[in-house]
Amino acid sequence: MTPLKFEDLCARLQAWDFPARIDGVVGIASGGVVPAAMVAQQLGVGLRVIGLNYRDEANEPRHPEPKLLSKIPDLGEWRRILLVDDVYVSGRSWEAARRFLPEEVEVLPFVFKGRQDFALISDLDGCVHWPWRTE
Repeated sequence: MTPLKFEDLCARLQAWDFPARIDGVVGIASGGVVPAAMVAQQLGVGLRVIGLNYRDEANEPRHPEPKLLSKIPDLGEWRRILLVDDVYVSGRSWEAARRFLPEEVEVLPFVFKGRQDFALISDLDGCVHWPWRTE
């Protein structure tokens, strides 16, 4: 497991070329809450959270499909958002969260780790240890 430093993640966020005009950030709980808060802070926009559960602590699927665990957040007047998670593995959590959000909202993906164009970290293989995790 590769340990990551909070300062390094902040530096990567500051250097990231985010799309123009983001109205808000929605984090996928639980893993995406801290990354979403960091992104919202970086962009100076509001934050909402949608609670889903799909994987267990060993990163294995615990349900056939991600389960909604919270109310769907009220996005108010937001029309263009970043939907943020910590890791993009299969994309199932991200896709499930997108289905729960209003269709008229433009939803752009952003993850802290994955092999996608929208991943803050795409140059590391295997699991990482996030600096905000205690175990």
